[in-house]
Amino acid sequence: MKYGMDFFTIFERKKLNKMKFVTSQLSFFYQNRVARRNIKYLVKYLLSLFMMIIVYSILFHYISDWEGIEHSWITGFYWTLTVMSTLGFGDITFTSDLGKIFSIIVLLSGVVFLLVILPFTFIQFFYAPWLQAQTNSRTPRELPQGTKNHVIFTAFSPIAESLIGKLQPYGIEYVILQEDSQKAIELYDNGYKVAIGNLDDPLTYSKMRVEESALVVVNSVDEINTNSIATIREVTETVPIISLAHHEDSVDILELAGSTLVYHISKRLGEAMARRTIGFDASANIIGKFDNLFIAEALATGTPLVNKTVAECKLKETTGLTIIGIWDRGVFINARPETIIQNSSLIALAGTEEQMNLYNELFCIYHASDFPVIIIGRGRVGTAIAKSFESKGIDYRIVDKNPNNNDRSRTIVGSASDISVLEKAGIRNAPAVIITTHDDATNIYLTIYCRRLRPDMQIISRASLDRNISTLNRAGSDLVISYASLGANYILNYLTRKETVMIAEGLFIFELKTPSILYGLKLAESNVRQETGCSVIAVKSEKGIIINPVGDYTLQPEDNLILIGSSEGEKKFYELFMNSTSGNNRKNSKK
Repeated sequence: MKYGMDFFTIFERKKLNKMKFVTSQLSFFYQNRVARRNIKYLVKYLLSLFMMIIVYSILFHYISDWEGIEHSWITGFYWTLTVMSTLGFGDITFTSDLGKIFSIIVLLSGVVFLLVILPFTFIQFFYAPWLQAQTNSRTPRELPQGTKNHVIFTAFSPIAESLIGKLQPYGIEYVILQEDSQKAIELYDNGYKVAIGNLDDPLTYSKMRVEESALVVVNSVDEINTNSIATIREVTETVPIISLAHHEDSVDILELAGSTLVYHISKRLGEAMARRTIGFDASANIIGKFDNLFIAEALATGTPLVNKTVAECKLKETTGLTIIGIWDRGVFINARPETIIQNSSLIALAGTEEQMNLYNELFCIYHASDFPVIIIGRGRVGTAIAKSFESKGIDYRIVDKNPNNNDRSRTIVGSASDISVLEKAGIRNAPAVIITTHDDATNIYLTIYCRRLRPDMQIISRASLDRNISTLNRAGSDLVISYASLGANYILNYLTRKETVMIAEGLFIFELKTPSILYGLKLAESNVRQETGCSVIAVKSEKGIIINPVGDYTLQPEDNLILIGSSEGEKKFYELFMNSTSGNNRKNSKK
């Protein structure tokens, strides 16, 4: 019965949406003054054409009588339409010169009025306005009154695409502004909410209800972004604006224009990739924190942890740190006592800063390397990585086709697909290689090549499109970082006022208030991992942070949960536990 009702509801909604779509297009002809005028012209023309057919049919009847042939009035209409439309079946013809002259006149007028003027008039006065009405209904120029707490994007970009997918669990609406109507229609057909408007027109943002919006994401090129920000500030001074800067020189200009926050994409991506580079020693590399809880990664290669289970490592007893998960060539495994640490494993750790320092004192002696890291590509991202390495005193070599006069000692000129170039850069001994080109196909190719040359080294790859992340992992990348996910996560944190740490593409650590449905339940009874795939790695209670809580821990209303899981798992957690309707259903089912 439930499925039948669901199907019926979906069917009724689709039918209602279709009726609304047709109604909105028909209303265009009644509300638009030019459309109403065009319809009047079209009706007048059709009436004139109809009168012409009637006159020709009457003349046909009289000429036939004059020739001594009797035809019905229906035959007159039939003959007139076949001649005017040039079908000319030939089953009815005149024999007199008068009849033939009349046939020529009917034929020529049919060619002109029926075959030439009618299609043009129909297209001009009806079809074109109908297409315009259809476009307007799909890509409006104004949002309905009462729209508020929505996000406005000034362009469609990979970051916008990634962020839109993350907004749904929070119930946050959005709209993408497009100046090109054809691009707007394409986005609409792909399932996105689009509106048409000029980015440099204050009226556009007024129609987008910018004063009632939660956030504006200015994500076009830097010059257009500056203009958009200044235009928005003409309408409102209070709405938060996050602008995405492509060039470092544009950061100050965007701030001066009125941007609340400026996110420098290339710099942030470069810093993230540099921060995740491990290979000099086995020290823990901190990648995020929640108050006093630090999240770090450490490479197991060359340490006494290799080939031991999590329980056998006794890491919690010696340092106080908890192993929350293990990465092995792009695959993340939730840490269990029986989980074995491999030589290529990347360990995710959770603990306090003091515990991290103690771990580093014990393990910094392992896996030491004096060889430079290889950076493939001296673009904006590669340059940002190099600057980050220089600030930490880490040696590196950049492989690029274009020479750099500023740092020839560290630049190897040539193609990264050339073995001699890579050997000159030190591929045989390098602890890690970072692939930074903006083309995913090239990154996949180079990842496979470097993995074949060095099965034991760390490979970090950049992804421009999220759909290529899994391919890069299969190609041999230990870690894939996408600037789209990185930027989307940054904006989402600002929008929701919460902290989320992305420890790898598609895998996040996030903090949430304990849902009311779980009050009083033991952690083992909550079935969070079984139903969402997310694991509770810590609980922030009134007594402090409890790392890796036991299954007997009873969840309290004042607790905050810190979980690790995929973006899909986080979405499912919201649907099952945070959504009031789903929560009530689960509560009733337990009863």
